[in-house]
Amino acid sequence: MIIKLKTKTMKLSKYNNQVPYGEKTLLYNAYSDRFILVEPLLKDLLSAAAHEGTESLRDVHPTFYQSLKNKGFIVETEIDELELVKKRRVEVDLMDDTEYRLIINPTMNCNFKCWYCYESHVKDSKMTAETIRNLEKHITHVVENTKNLRIFRISWFGGEPFLFYDKVIKPISDFATVLLKKHNVELITNYTTNGFLIKQSMIADFHSCNAKSFQITLDGNREMHDAVRFVNSKKGSYDDILKNIFLLCKNGLNVSLRINYTKSNLENLEDVVQDFEPMESEHRKYLTVLFHKVWQETDKNLGERVDQLNLKFRKAGFRSVFGALPDNVKASCYADRKNQATINYNGEIFKCTARNFSSNSKSGDLNSDGTIEWNEKLDERLNVKFKNKPCLECPILPICNGGCSQKALESKGKDYCVYNFDYNLKAEVILNKYDHMMNPPLV
Repeated sequence: MIIKLKTKTMKLSKYNNQVPYGEKTLLYNAYSDRFILVEPLLKDLLSAAAHEGTESLRDVHPTFYQSLKNKGFIVETEIDELELVKKRRVEVDLMDDTEYRLIINPTMNCNFKCWYCYESHVKDSKMTAETIRNLEKHITHVVENTKNLRIFRISWFGGEPFLFYDKVIKPISDFATVLLKKHNVELITNYTTNGFLIKQSMIADFHSCNAKSFQITLDGNREMHDAVRFVNSKKGSYDDILKNIFLLCKNGLNVSLRINYTKSNLENLEDVVQDFEPMESEHRKYLTVLFHKVWQETDKNLGERVDQLNLKFRKAGFRSVFGALPDNVKASCYADRKNQATINYNGEIFKCTARNFSSNSKSGDLNSDGTIEWNEKLDERLNVKFKNKPCLECPILPICNGGCSQKALESKGKDYCVYNFDYNLKAEVILNKYDHMMNPPLV
């Protein structure tokens, strides 16, 4: 008796995208994160398959069909692709206990007063000895009660965290280094800083606590930067910050140079490239340049100029990133994840660092035994995704996911799109991802 196996029916993935690429078409599947660059004939065959079914494509061009299937552009008919995205999000954000992320604000004070800063600086704010003890208890509690923990990330934020390097950063880092080594958990530290207060004497400490990156900001060339970030009316900060960036890179420490731009400061940014020319070639691989538009800037036609500047940094031998490269499900925002907390200097707990740290926005409090007493805002944040109807039908949902949970919370109850429902903006993201894959940053 011959048993005939039933052939599974197939369909085109709902996460397929087509973007013009010169005389060709760039195919991109947002779930598999795979690309295929095709000639017009293959594009037409794929379009025909959308109306006639994938079987016709299999019969006419079996090689192209198999390539589409292997890369996730064609999937089994019974597969619910939206459920796959939801499942992936749960695995990453809610179930992964191999990593814990702790963001610490030693202070909400800062030595600069940048005009665009969204933080409410608190002049006399600093972490007390009691809060430091409770925070160390929290680290211990997490390490001793998270069975699968492999990585513990500590990120220093603020305010300017290095205002309290000796009194907060160093003692907590030393404590964590010893504790995590004892439990065979990898410690990774990161710093968001203006870079002004970094010193040679700190370098050994950075290496001992496995410092992986420093995000340091410039506000244009020397003249533009010093008009925004200055010590006093006679002294700017540009040269000191550059000196410290050189110091970090010389010692093998990675720096993300975030250049905040507006229409007014883009004109002379070639000066910044020239100011980094003295850096030794072997040290340049530790510097990554990221252009970030100041949120108050309304001009949407600055992308071409930013791309020109990015290319200049690349040609000079530095890493650089062209445009946005979101991957908000597989590589979601830290605030979307259950195993993450942001501890303010006063012991109040938050998730997101991109908004102010007012007490009425907190998600909980750090207890004296090191545990966190979360409030209802935590559950609200962790369950806000996949509630926005336009997102559920969007072909780039697996990489966008409606932005971060903060965006979803602030848009709750209304239809929204982080790309203003403009597929051209979504296509630009796809092109940026393809460019990054085909032309990775120079090292």
